[in-house]
Amino acid sequence: MEQAEIGIFGGTGIYDSGLLSEAKEIIVDTPFGKTSDSITVGIFKGKKVAFMPRHGKKHTIPPHMINFRANIWAFKEIGIKRIIAPSAVGSLQEKLKPGDLALPSQFIDFTKSRKTSFFEEEKVIHISVADPFCPELQSAVIMAIDNLRLKIHKDCTYVCIEGPRFSTRAESKFYKNVIGADIIGMTLVPECQLAREAQICYVSISTVTDYDVWAEKPVTAKEVIETLTKNVETTKKILALLPDFIPPQRSCSCEKALTEAQF
Repeated sequence: MEQAEIGIFGGTGIYDSGLLSEAKEIIVDTPFGKTSDSITVGIFKGKKVAFMPRHGKKHTIPPHMINFRANIWAFKEIGIKRIIAPSAVGSLQEKLKPGDLALPSQFIDFTKSRKTSFFEEEKVIHISVADPFCPELQSAVIMAIDNLRLKIHKDCTYVCIEGPRFSTRAESKFYKNVIGADIIGMTLVPECQLAREAQICYVSISTVTDYDVWAEKPVTAKEVIETLTKNVETTKKILALLPDFIPPQRSCSCEKALTEAQF
């Protein structure tokens, strides 16, 4: 089976990385069913990189129906040690404007029906997600952003909702004013915590597509896609530069996440 070291989940608007040479499409069978799509494995800057569109190549899978366990398992199966995960988010704060980039450092989970663990029988795992994102990968993202002379909002709190519907005004104001979160999306959880269970480093790069409905302006899918389309090239530039700043060897604690997670 083809092997790779870096995995990229393409979010809304990014269905083909366009970065890989000697690309091959592979399908990985998993104990959890089918992945969102086939995995494209190829070479980029001397490294083996794998790409999978989170919603499928034709954006046919809504966020609450994504088989997150199969996707992460498949990446683990082909040797992935680090995952870069672009995504689209709404803004819950005035300072985060449509078109801006955000780097989440925390999440709050408001999903309802998703499978959140690989371990459902035989053993109980209490994985720590006190700091859900790999610090090495977050540093690499910041260095790549600086190199491109772009700006990114750091240390953001991401509210993950079930979807596929957008929030009511009351919900949006609750997330903004009561919880004090910064951005809102539908795909971060359980993707990032399953990556932690798989002992894979994970970082999310969020593109702000709209002000959520707290701003008294209805959010539409059309508006989201228009903003994303404008920012796809920026995201691809970041993805293209990121490998230059990722250390060859991991020195974070992500690869030891299961060591103290079970009784």
